[in-house]
Amino acid sequence: MMSKTFPMGGVHPDDSKISANAAIEDFPLPAVAYVSMSQHLGAPAEPVVEAGQEVKAGQLIGKPSGFISAPVHSPYSGVVKNVDYVADLSGNKAKTVVIEVSGDQWDDGIDRSGEIKRDIVLSGPEIIAKIAEKGIVGLGGATFPTSVKLSVPKGKKAEYLIVNGAECEPFITSDYRQMIEQPEQLLIGTRIMMKALSLDRAYIGIEENKPEAIEKLRGYSKEYGDIEIVKLRKKYPQGGEKQLIKAVTGRNVPSMGLPIDVGAVVQNVSTAIAVYNAVQHNMPLVEKVVTVTGNCLPVQKNFRVRLGVKLSELIGHAGGVPEDCVKIISGGPMMGKAVYNIDAPVVKGTSSLLFLTRKETARRPESNCIRCASCVSACPMGLEPYLLGKLARLSKMEELEKNRVYDCIECGCCSYTCPAGIPLLDNIRLAKASVLKIMRSRPKK
Repeated sequence: MMSKTFPMGGVHPDDSKISANAAIEDFPLPAVAYVSMSQHLGAPAEPVVEAGQEVKAGQLIGKPSGFISAPVHSPYSGVVKNVDYVADLSGNKAKTVVIEVSGDQWDDGIDRSGEIKRDIVLSGPEIIAKIAEKGIVGLGGATFPTSVKLSVPKGKKAEYLIVNGAECEPFITSDYRQMIEQPEQLLIGTRIMMKALSLDRAYIGIEENKPEAIEKLRGYSKEYGDIEIVKLRKKYPQGGEKQLIKAVTGRNVPSMGLPIDVGAVVQNVSTAIAVYNAVQHNMPLVEKVVTVTGNCLPVQKNFRVRLGVKLSELIGHAGGVPEDCVKIISGGPMMGKAVYNIDAPVVKGTSSLLFLTRKETARRPESNCIRCASCVSACPMGLEPYLLGKLARLSKMEELEKNRVYDCIECGCCSYTCPAGIPLLDNIRLAKASVLKIMRSRPKK
């Protein structure tokens, strides 16, 4: 069977999955943990604990403060040292519960047995409520509250549940390892979300460069005949929501539209496993699988780490920062962010730490656009990046809006292909943020 893909644009970077064979290791508990209240899209959680208070692992320590928000739970047992403002990886300070860790005592009602529980006893509405209660958010990078995504708006109908196992960003293998090591939890988690959406079929899309994951899940899915494993072509950004929906369903999400506008709900494979743990084991989202990788690292790691551990501690357990490393990226090389503060804590959106050398980060000297249209051919959204980049430099906001800068998914394909070394994405990203701010400020009709 041919691999499916999206028809427009995309690039083929070396996937560099050098950590693919690194089995997941449980990371040791820290002496002190820093649990941020800003671990999800939307309003930060509001702390419900104070200095000197004893807490258990799994206990609620931050309540949601808006419709788009999520609770935060303690990953540890210990004593709250203080509630302070702690810098994140970009240096921005967020309200944080600092915990002195002692032992590993868990809150009542949380099942840590590891037993596979196949029977789904909760109803659809009860499933969504449990997912909200346990702080589950999208673990593919956006950290959008999962319960909100599963709550289909009035007038819309879910027809497709697509679970994203593409992991198309080079280097990152945290999703891949979970697909191999926790296949049944992933399939049951998918079924749980199907029940929440009242669907009788779902699809798990996996890129063809992960044959072991495809084979393993297809083997298990024989007992889950309502879940189809879809082999996807290796092409970046195959894991983008709109590209994945097109590949699996053939439907196009409209400009400024959402997946649900074409009947689709997309969730990440790690999110599906977190949903399984929440619904079947009453487990809040308190840990993540994080890839620590790079060609300059002597060892490659996939750690299962509880939230609140400092990035510097992960780096230390991977052997420290190599001498020839000049940049650390949180995420992948195409869409990740440079780490400004290595003492920032692991949060729900942390997927990878990528170590890069000067040679790997060197930008080509910028020259004039040669009108080659490589960026146009590469854009998976059908935009004209050369034009958007030029308009961005001239601050032509009206023209940027007319040329749909708001549809840019910031994948970086344009910059990747530009032979003139023009930082197209950098310019477009800043302009897009300004245009969206202008659009949101207009009175609603």
